Amino acid sequence: MTGTAARNASAEGGGGHMRAETLITHLIERGETVATAESLTAGLVCATLTEIPGSSAVFRGGLIVYATDLKATLAGVDEALLAAHGAVHPEVAAQLAAGARDRCGATWGLGLTGVAGPGGQDGVAPGTVHVGLAGPGVLTVRTLDLSGDRASVRAGAVAGAFALLGEHLA
Repeated sequence: MTGTAARNASAEGGGGHMRAETLITHLIERGETVATAESLTAGLVCATLTEIPGSSAVFRGGLIVYATDLKATLAGVDEALLAAHGAVHPEVAAQLAAGARDRCGATWGLGLTGVAGPGGQDGVAPGTVHVGLAGPGVLTVRTLDLSGDRASVRAGAVAGAFALLGEHLA
């Protein structure tokens, strides 16, 4: 899937999904910034946002924390949490979001963890995705149950992240 196809699949869908362009516009209007800590999407949220002209005014950066140990060392996820529950857990997504916000100095942090498939991981079914959002007075997680191949699950995770952030910007 090309970057443009990913942006179209993830940011233009219906059901409350906010376009990347609209997110960037809202962030610019509000004078706010965003950063990410991504596991299963491996930078797809960052890539999708930065395809938009003007994104450099609001996009601070991102952490790609595909390996479990990097979730702790780069994003600040509690090692005991990872040991007890594994990398795919709602609280991990929350801590990824908070870590992205803190480490990148952003107004908003998005954290994504999940299983793109085709097989499960640590007893977690493919298509299970946790999206965390950290911001001013906000720390929340949304769990998604997505279907399809790896590309579809990853694009759905991006769409879920945009929708969650968009709800707090609109």
